[in-house]
Amino acid sequence: MKHWSLGFLALLLIHQQEIQIQVEARDGFITTRGVHFLLNGSPFYANGFNAYWLMYVASDPPQRAKVSSAFQEATSHGLTVARTWAFSDGGYRALQYSPGSYNDQTFQGLDFVISEAGRYGIKLILSLVNNYESFGGKKQYVDWARGQGQNLASDDDFFTNSVVKGFYKNHIKAVLTRRNSFTGVEYKDDPTIMGWELMNEPRCTSDLSGRTIQSWITEMASYLKSIDSNHLLEVGLEGFYGDSATQKQQLNPKFQVGTDFIANNQISDVDFATVHSYPDVWLAGTSDESQLSFLNSWITNHIQDAQSVLQKPLIFAEFGKSWKDPGFDTNQRDEMFNTVYSAIYSSARGGGAAAGGLFWQLLTDGMDSFRDGYEIMLSETSSTASLIAEQSQKLNKIRKMYARIRNIEVWKKARNIKKGGDPGK
Repeated sequence: MKHWSLGFLALLLIHQQEIQIQVEARDGFITTRGVHFLLNGSPFYANGFNAYWLMYVASDPPQRAKVSSAFQEATSHGLTVARTWAFSDGGYRALQYSPGSYNDQTFQGLDFVISEAGRYGIKLILSLVNNYESFGGKKQYVDWARGQGQNLASDDDFFTNSVVKGFYKNHIKAVLTRRNSFTGVEYKDDPTIMGWELMNEPRCTSDLSGRTIQSWITEMASYLKSIDSNHLLEVGLEGFYGDSATQKQQLNPKFQVGTDFIANNQISDVDFATVHSYPDVWLAGTSDESQLSFLNSWITNHIQDAQSVLQKPLIFAEFGKSWKDPGFDTNQRDEMFNTVYSAIYSSARGGGAAAGGLFWQLLTDGMDSFRDGYEIMLSETSSTASLIAEQSQKLNKIRKMYARIRNIEVWKKARNIKKGGDPGK
């Protein structure tokens, strides 16, 4: 009876701690603690992909099988996160066809994407507007404001004009409070969503100091968090260094875009940092060796800064190499993927800030019109697909290792209680 009682006490302690952990993690929502992501108390690593097209394709019901196929292929390679657009402003099959007016068929496409991602166990990062004209972007918002009598000089007025900012805040609210037509759950309450992204690759070249973007991020991050305290938030940054780290501006690829990797990510409502990596575009015309050298330095410095300065998790949210590059061969792309993946794994294994990478971009069969040179078809790219699956396996081993350590700590606390000691030791 005594042994049974002690065993029950240990089990009760474990159960209580699991309840506490689940409450801390808010029942399946990804959270952060220091430089780590957590899911239900255990480390979470984001080996994943970009698929900007998910909502667009899913808004046509006969095409939704492509979304399911992409998720199925992703999970078969161990991928855990997808980044995609929660915007399409103006134009064909728009989500928002005028300020505050939405196409419910397109919204149902996004509903399906979220529902299907949940079915396959994939977490989503949803971006809320584009810096570029594709799918409308900040230019569409500025044009809408001009149509209402606002005298705006450039697309960068997106970040400062009160009418435009009002349009964008309305979009944030419309998306976050959307009730999914498949699951019945409001987006802000759905743990399938890992986090929100304020903008895909924000740039404000009219103010290279970074102050305009800094003010905009501060305002919009605070507004978003006032509606949704469940989900994480990131900005959508490419990683360019600004005036807060002048000694590191030399690491930028010879140009500035008005963002500041350090200052922008130090904003309290920003939960994790992102970096994009396109040496083939940023250093076009240079040798493959030069591009890899840049990539190594770019990755290393951002991991160090996320760890020591920001003290927040870091995701390499876009990277890839185009088969359209002169002299391309698959080995070059594999070498780039291996460079990114090795740095992430090395950091994660040592408890560092690098928490995952999302390659650009995943396609599935029957999507030739979406090919942009960077596409990865897991069914046809054997060597790259193998690297992707191997990275998933390696990160999963780290997750299991930390989970075992956590379980050992729980048992030690249970043992201390059994011996009448301090449960906190």
